[in-house]
Amino acid sequence: MKATAGVVGRAGVTRHARVARKKGAGRAAFRWLVLVVLVLAWEAATRMAGSAFFPTPTTIVARMHAMWFSGPPSQAFLTDLAIGNILPSLGRMAAGFAGGALAGVAIGLAVGISTRAYDYLDGVLQFLRAIPPPALVTVFLVVFGFGLRMQLAFIVFSIVWPVLLNTADGARSVEPLHLQTCQVFRLSRAERLRRVILPSALPKMFAGLRLALSLSLIVMVFSELLPGTTNGIGFQITDAYSTFDLPAMWGGIVLLGVLGYLLNELFLIVERRVLAWHHAAQQLVG
Repeated sequence: MKATAGVVGRAGVTRHARVARKKGAGRAAFRWLVLVVLVLAWEAATRMAGSAFFPTPTTIVARMHAMWFSGPPSQAFLTDLAIGNILPSLGRMAAGFAGGALAGVAIGLAVGISTRAYDYLDGVLQFLRAIPPPALVTVFLVVFGFGLRMQLAFIVFSIVWPVLLNTADGARSVEPLHLQTCQVFRLSRAERLRRVILPSALPKMFAGLRLALSLSLIVMVFSELLPGTTNGIGFQITDAYSTFDLPAMWGGIVLLGVLGYLLNELFLIVERRVLAWHHAAQQLVG
């Protein structure tokens, strides 16, 4: 009898998984269909307009291929222009995101697990978070000068706040019963942090990291628009505009959109794997 119930239960789970996969495939197909329709509409509108300021998508893609993706196979089909501009931009973004994420998680946990520290620092953190990063560009230029150090510092400062505040909020939202259980079992502070507080804060922490990822792409491009920059996607967009190479300028804009989409999808894959237990618990509760 138990074996029969187990088989029926597994069959139900398998059927649910198949239905979920079909729904996921249907949603993905619909998203691609919407994208294709929008690109076709864009192509038709720009062809009818015939404006030099708004080239057609086919013209933009051809220019992107010629500039960046027509290199030899030994360079993964990347041209020297791509290696000299796209890779440095991604490197700055990755370094700034890593620094901001680590600082935000560390400070956020420290502030979140201490009620006194949170009460003292909340106003200061909210004040600093509310300052638009572009307003501090001159300060960063005075402190760090032109170049890579200023760009990295600017990216780190810009993205640290969503990670820090979300992590602190996640650490403060731990169930009191869980903390009382830790006291009963006499867990050390490190064990309490590793086994209870950090897992409880992970969902909100990942929400902050996702915001920081998209923000890091934006501020990376902004930092490359400043004087003194000699490479990068933002620099190339400015250079294309100054030489009236509008297909190249639009190519840089489209490339940023593609990079943002791909990075967000990769992040969601990592998030689903790390928070699989959280999503499963939500489904059980639902």
